[in-house]
Amino acid sequence: QVQLVESGGGLVQAGGSLRLSCLASGRTFNSNAMGWFRQAPGKEREFVATISGGRLTGYADSVKGRFTISRDNAKNTVYLQMNSLRPEDTAVYYCAASKTYFTGRNNYDYWGQGTQVTVSS
Repeated sequence: QVQLVESGGGLVQAGGSLRLSCLASGRTFNSNAMGWFRQAPGKEREFVATISGGRLTGYADSVKGRFTISRDNAKNTVYLQMNSLRPEDTAVYYCAASKTYFTGRNNYDYWGQGTQVTVSS
């Protein structure tokens, strides 16, 4: 059974940093695309970042230059380093995994339960 478990969320002041982790179990995703999404209260879930099996990355315009997605295949873990956080980054952040090597904002097959990130002004 595939599981994605996020961790690292919390409360941080504007301008601060957090690093989210997503540990995959049940199978390896070393050759698969992984992504991060977020959902703020009253809003739809939105794409944040993606990393392919070959470590190509892509970002939403709203986080480009502030967030960095990376992966450690030995640990079956994907990270999201978030710097210069803003109150509008407040959301539940979800990890997702695809069955494909490369994807963008869509075609994710597995999802985690989410971790809350709150940025105070």
